[in-house]
Amino acid sequence: MICFILGIIGITIISMIHLLAGIITFFLLLLLFITFLIFTKRRYQDIKELSDYLASVYAGSKHMDIRDNSEGELSILKNDIYKVTLTLTEQSELLRKDKKYLAETLSNISHQLKTPLTSMYVMTDLLTDPNLPDEKKDEFLSNITNQLKRIEWLVTSLLKLSKIDAKAVTFKKDNVILNNLISKAIEPLLIPAELKEITININCPDNCVITADNNWTIEAILNIIKNCIEHTKNGGVIQISSIQNTLYTELTITDNGEGIANDDKPYIFERFYKGKNAGPDSIGIGLAMSKSILTSQNATITIDPNLTIGTKFIIKFYRQMVS
Repeated sequence: MICFILGIIGITIISMIHLLAGIITFFLLLLLFITFLIFTKRRYQDIKELSDYLASVYAGSKHMDIRDNSEGELSILKNDIYKVTLTLTEQSELLRKDKKYLAETLSNISHQLKTPLTSMYVMTDLLTDPNLPDEKKDEFLSNITNQLKRIEWLVTSLLKLSKIDAKAVTFKKDNVILNNLISKAIEPLLIPAELKEITININCPDNCVITADNNWTIEAILNIIKNCIEHTKNGGVIQISSIQNTLYTELTITDNGEGIANDDKPYIFERFYKGKNAGPDSIGIGLAMSKSILTSQNATITIDPNLTIGTKFIIKFYRQMVS
């Protein structure tokens, strides 16, 4: 309105000076005014489109692509809004997955704790019976001790996993002799292996060195070998070997046990996943912890999908790139 009033005043003054000039100015201003209206209408349409888009995003509908390749500040604003909404949608999806994962984890933990707690509650109740034989008392006390150890291991493992997930663990980058690391990992497992008459063969070069956190990597390797011992029959063999190249050091741990069912192979490193061949006392957290420890140190762990007898774990420790 201000521009319109100023235009009328200007036309009036110019017409008083020269009539033809006033008429030309009038038509030029009229053309300018019409152009301004058209431009303003289109601008408000674009703003309304953005408003409707934001309303649909707020309502929870899947966002449409409003990116604009034309020039102008509104096109820049459209592209920026699209980037922001896309980022917010991705974050929302991650939060939804985290919430689902947390619910599933709590459910799994509850299930894992419920069984031993129920068992201990029953045995504790039976121990109050004064007529219970001493042999049974000893048996129940031994079972309660084993269940408490199982719960302690579960809680300790979950705390370690939580620290790794929260990136609260600082992994050292030490030069570790692989043979020494494997020997330390096997040491606590020698008695279980001997009881099942399982032979563990190690074939790694003496000069094989990897860059890793010694203590955490020992725990990762220990869990894998422990899994092999549990799923290998009496008199079985576990082969541990390594090779090196310019990119990585590959460590393979192979057993000749019952193997992993094809349906279970994609999920064996998931937490609380128990395959068809899992034992009754299996919790399904050891391999998940091994993977978390290794991947946090720029290493990878996979299984040989083509193996029909036994299981072959393949771990690759990548060399540190020197800048």
